[in-house]
Amino acid sequence: MTAILRLPEADPAQLTIPALLLRNAEDHGDLPALSWRENDTGIDGGAAHWATLTWTEARERVARLAAGLSALGVERGEHVLMMMGNRPEHWLTDLALAHLGAVPVSVYGTAAPEQIAYIVRHSRARLAVVEAEAVARWEHLMERLVVVEPVPDAEPHTEGRPPAGGEGPEHIPFGSLTRPHEAHDPEAFERTWRAVRAGDPVTVVYTSGTTGDPKGVVVSHRNVVLNALSLDRAVELPDHAEHICYLPFAHIAERMLGIYLPVFRAAHVYLCADPAQVAASARELHPVEFFGVPRVWEKLAASVRAALAQLPQEQRQAVESAGEVAREVVAHQERGEEPPEELAASFERAKRDVLDPLLTMAGFDRLRWTASASAPMPLEVVRFWAGFGIVIMDAWGLTETMGAATTNRPGAFRLGSVGRPLDCVELRTASDGEVEVRGPSVFEGYLSADGSVSPATDSDGWFATGDIGRVDEDGFLWITDRKKEMIITSTGKNVSPALVENALKEHPLIGQVLVHGDGRSYLVALLVLDAEMAPAWATARGIDVGLADLVEHPAVHAEIDRAVQAANERLSRAEQVRRHCLLSEEWGPESGELTPSLKLRRRVVQEKYGHLIDELYEQGHAEGR
Repeated sequence: MTAILRLPEADPAQLTIPALLLRNAEDHGDLPALSWRENDTGIDGGAAHWATLTWTEARERVARLAAGLSALGVERGEHVLMMMGNRPEHWLTDLALAHLGAVPVSVYGTAAPEQIAYIVRHSRARLAVVEAEAVARWEHLMERLVVVEPVPDAEPHTEGRPPAGGEGPEHIPFGSLTRPHEAHDPEAFERTWRAVRAGDPVTVVYTSGTTGDPKGVVVSHRNVVLNALSLDRAVELPDHAEHICYLPFAHIAERMLGIYLPVFRAAHVYLCADPAQVAASARELHPVEFFGVPRVWEKLAASVRAALAQLPQEQRQAVESAGEVAREVVAHQERGEEPPEELAASFERAKRDVLDPLLTMAGFDRLRWTASASAPMPLEVVRFWAGFGIVIMDAWGLTETMGAATTNRPGAFRLGSVGRPLDCVELRTASDGEVEVRGPSVFEGYLSADGSVSPATDSDGWFATGDIGRVDEDGFLWITDRKKEMIITSTGKNVSPALVENALKEHPLIGQVLVHGDGRSYLVALLVLDAEMAPAWATARGIDVGLADLVEHPAVHAEIDRAVQAANERLSRAEQVRRHCLLSEEWGPESGELTPSLKLRRRVVQEKYGHLIDELYEQGHAEGR
């Protein structure tokens, strides 16, 4: 904990998010807390600009919102659902509900109607705060809807007006919650938040559901504060550092990095409403820290590769040579060694003359901390960024562990591992390799449909994570796969699909992979062309066709065959891919193959492309394989 950020109480285990927000308003009231883009649409000819709230202003907004929500009848312990993008209304409402002792629950904007209905029933929520464009998905599920207009100055709904036709829930304009309100009693606000205890729920996070119905993970103030304290000790950042907030608030990573950790550190949150604009935001803001799930780092790497491919050969060679120097320096750092004087001097020249100008163009020149979590990070992607002197500190954890339970850190990292446990977490592996954790940042339990909380730890407090891994002699954790996702072939071999998939994705043409083989005698793979790298690769070889046609091009097929063969040479016989099929259509949350946190939904892909998987095995049988 940095000296400038005093804690309001001696025992962090008794702190709450409202207590930290008060600390920020009192000690850092004039510093920026929250910024967002206004007038991005160019309405009335105005230019887009950043609007900002200081910590004092943010707390005042939270107090007014709490009064408005209380006037609607929101009570202590009540679950209130939210479906909004990364906009100020979401961030402020979340904190306002926490001050009332109510429980904010964010729902992914890509959630299907049946998923929304399940969460409504399971949480027993009566009220939802949603953007206007999402209203149709909520109409017949709620008693009341608070509607956030897409443009702040737009003509609001008539207060209390039901939707067209007179049926469905009452519509309440969001703006009415922040108007001067009889219920806004500052003394009552202070009494209410001071009644909140560290063990009370600060949110319920519904897992994104790679298999079956989502589970409601009950998270307490104590869980997030102690996790934030441990992260703060593990990650050295400047005071009041900026954070670009672009992942959904329904994801535990963004809840920690975009709400709870900034409140804990009095940091400055920049809301990026459109995740597709995160690279543009980085170019503008030059952040000191950046977090991305593996798919984000993969796509950023593909964009950089595509741009480098357009450079003259002399410049490309200079970048490649500088990258080799940078990777050699990172290798010394990984071993805990100081780079030799000559190498260090070469690196400084490479940074000054080649790498820093490129990083400045990307907005990554001020980075002090870069991280990833949520899914296995391809080692090839880590090594690519190491070539720019950027070491992605891979972390590991679950929603149930507040996102991060282990992390690499600048003074102690192993590329390919997920680091060592945070100081609030104990870790061990069971006899079958399943990773188990315990500690005060591990969640309270799962929400039951009757409103009770069901503990998920054993009698000694250990939580079985479902991930398979090993701890090396230096205490670093290496995750190999999800226990439920392990492939067991018909010959009885256990195969990690993530291991095989990441080996295949090392080739820049391959953007996404699903390996299949459960109950079969060998593995097959569905491969998706990288939408950014494939056109650049084709152009460099004089191939002038669209992405869909590239899938059929003989040169592409030959290159993909070589990529699969190269991956197979590094894999055991049971892990090798015997047949594969190439696809052009990228998988995403909207089409259902990825969760909102960009993890692969294996069951969905297997069902959607089951006919292609069957054809691969039929072709193999016809060939006698």
